[in-house]
Amino acid sequence: MRTFMHGAAVWDVACPQRPSRVAGLTMAGFRVRSLPALRMVPHPAVTLLLEFGAGSPVLDCAAGQQQRGSLVAGSGLGAGGTVRARGENLECVQVRLSPVIARAVLGVSPADLDGAVVSLGDLWGREVSRICEQLGEVPSWQARFALTDALLARRHEAGPPVDPEVAWAWHRIVGSRGLARVDGLAAEIGWSRKRLWSRFRSQLGVPPKRAVKLVRFDHAAHRLVAGEGAAHVAADAGYADQSHLHRDVMAFTGATPATVAGEPFLAVDDLAWPDRGTLTRPHVPSDPRLGRRPEVRRPPR
Repeated sequence: MRTFMHGAAVWDVACPQRPSRVAGLTMAGFRVRSLPALRMVPHPAVTLLLEFGAGSPVLDCAAGQQQRGSLVAGSGLGAGGTVRARGENLECVQVRLSPVIARAVLGVSPADLDGAVVSLGDLWGREVSRICEQLGEVPSWQARFALTDALLARRHEAGPPVDPEVAWAWHRIVGSRGLARVDGLAAEIGWSRKRLWSRFRSQLGVPPKRAVKLVRFDHAAHRLVAGEGAAHVAADAGYADQSHLHRDVMAFTGATPATVAGEPFLAVDDLAWPDRGTLTRPHVPSDPRLGRRPEVRRPPR
């Protein structure tokens, strides 16, 4: 376990020594004595939080709503800067699920979350209490990661896969860092734009155009945190100009690029998810032969 210090933020962070047996699933462990209100920055993954410490995390959402304890949140949680996390004496395992595997792991489509925060108990019932008790009883973080991975792998194996064309489109969006064009993806797959939009939205929880913007924003935001200038990031990340980047960052976070560059939620990623979690992906052909449908394979059952 390593200590993350960023301004007033001090967290203990643990990482698995081995990758998950499920592609698109990554984890990190956190121990935080005192967490003041922390802005949640949207991320292109479904977030699963399993808490087992003496305290309980609290998410303050829009319109005065709150969510406590173990929870699940759809891709893009915190858009507009409307969600803050806080708490005392927190210990938890945080899981990031690629939207491609989220339906199988959760048992519901990410579309049913609609970007909201939902109590994990509402999805899994009493099983959540048993999982959290087990996490608190095992002697180490590596044992907690192994326990969590085994549980989620079993759920993934039993759950339904998304359409292979949808998975292919998602990986192309991620592989292009949000520069892929939705019309081009539909044409390469051999679907209409309407069909791709419908299947993508119903199975992954976000429309493809929104996914493109979210992945592009995530890439740009981490480059801002790394100290790159906004003008350079805007030009290199596919924005029309610096004003375009500014508008996108404001829309996703409710803050300026300069403010987002100092967000602890983003800065901890290099320690907790050095491979950027769901952005780690299998190779996907970026330039299929003209007239040839891209190879799409259904995951083994």
